[in-house]
Amino acid sequence: MFLLLLLVVVVAVVSAVGLTGHGASILAARRARGTGAGPVLHALAAFAGAAAVAMYAWGLLHVTGAVMESDGGAGSAPAPPCRMPGYEARALHVTDQSVSFLPLGFVCETTDGADYTSDDVPGYVNPATAVLALTAVASAVGAGCASEARTRAAAGGGRR
Repeated sequence: MFLLLLLVVVVAVVSAVGLTGHGASILAARRARGTGAGPVLHALAAFAGAAAVAMYAWGLLHVTGAVMESDGGAGSAPAPPCRMPGYEARALHVTDQSVSFLPLGFVCETTDGADYTSDDVPGYVNPATAVLALTAVASAVGAGCASEARTRAAAGGGRR
């Protein structure tokens, strides 16, 4: 499990770097051509996507740390990430733990079938990732609409 999480973190970081470079190249091309809003929205989509991937990778690093901390050894029952302030009584009944990828978190499962998420992932990670991902999608859609409008205008409005 640890190696899988580490692999996902590496892929996320490489993707974030690639998207950032893509956004920068779009802005440079726009400056050279002097075109409208489409390329700016396209670059914003790339930057917001890169930031979303980076934020998710940051959360994955926290989950990976929790998984490493809970991996057996003396004093590992219940898993240390499940022993949070305010959850001491529930922690005594923890039987298993798992990783949730959406929303990102380390989940502690109890004997009564309930579960709770540890506080290992900072509270801002999931909302920030969602907002950045939605910004990336909205910007990409806006860039597509701007490109379509520019194409129709260049073709004479598209009406006969």
